[in-house]
Amino acid sequence: MYKLIDSHSHIDEIENTDSVIAEARKNGIMAVIGVGTSFMSNQRIMALAEQYPRYIYPALGLFPWNIADDDFQDNINYIKENIHRAIGMGEIGLDYSKGVKERASKETQKSVLRKLLEIAKDNNKPALIHSRYSWKDCFNITKELNITKAVFHWYTGPLSILEKIVESGYYISASPSAEYHKEHRQALLATPIDRIILETDSPVTYRRGTESEYNSTPADVVRTLNAVSELKGMDRETVAKITFENTCKLFGQGFD
Repeated sequence: MYKLIDSHSHIDEIENTDSVIAEARKNGIMAVIGVGTSFMSNQRIMALAEQYPRYIYPALGLFPWNIADDDFQDNINYIKENIHRAIGMGEIGLDYSKGVKERASKETQKSVLRKLLEIAKDNNKPALIHSRYSWKDCFNITKELNITKAVFHWYTGPLSILEKIVESGYYISASPSAEYHKEHRQALLATPIDRIILETDSPVTYRRGTESEYNSTPADVVRTLNAVSELKGMDRETVAKITFENTCKLFGQGFD
């Protein structure tokens, strides 16, 4: 069994937390980084981190979709007041899909992202960045603000931008879609193993064409490990060791 970390889970959205964590432990998952997306989500993540100390580690964030919510400013204030208790800032970023842009314009999203990255920078916290259809702007803003620690979550964007991400010392995270998603697999193939960490984005539902689908849990980081190992032509033990060390380095945290 290998030591693994689920570096990105919406564990506040998963029911039966006790059994889910028990399953994760049984599969060698040493820690779960719970990512917040809204005012309520952040509060739930913090509560779970207190309930499962030294296993669930909180990251506080604001998903672009939630910028339009009435409690948006309350969330910003909550993040400022509690970021010192978290190990990361996330999930934050930009989302240029049609539905999100209708709720929050590109310029609004970019303004909010800058504010959140400044908070992360001032508190020396790594940023967990969502960059759907906004890869270039996410990278440029992160670089412009001199952010030193960041991971581009579930990256599926152009390899030209990925090259800049890696050159800047940032990471990308691999999700279970590494089993089948063309763009994600291409990104992982192009990224050195010392710049990859593992995640599930649980409870996302993964679908592989007409084959089986499943609602993910943190235990599924094993599937991510297996997919990355296959893609890289490396044994699972080596991939597990390196990605575990990468995650510890990014978050400045020992998870043993």
